[in-house]
Amino acid sequence: MDKDALSKEQQIMRAMRKTLTSVVRDCAPRPDQPSPLSEATVENVRMCLGLISARESELAEALGLSQNERPGYADAPRNAEVLQFVPTPRKDN
Repeated sequence: MDKDALSKEQQIMRAMRKTLTSVVRDCAPRPDQPSPLSEATVENVRMCLGLISARESELAEALGLSQNERPGYADAPRNAEVLQFVPTPRKDN
């Protein structure tokens, strides 16, 4: 599978995940109200989201992308140096 096909599949997975989560959010019951979705439907949505997540992970691995990437600020320091401060002993006068 080439990168264009993987990219297209990633776009499809992202769209499916966003659509399913939007449907769930829109159907979320208010407090003290029953859910409009049956337990079977809720379980099917969970299963679908799990499969989408697993496939997205497989695609990312196939492209050599890191799973642990986090967004960051452009002006954030690139290298952090940890300094250890040692208290100096006090002289009693």
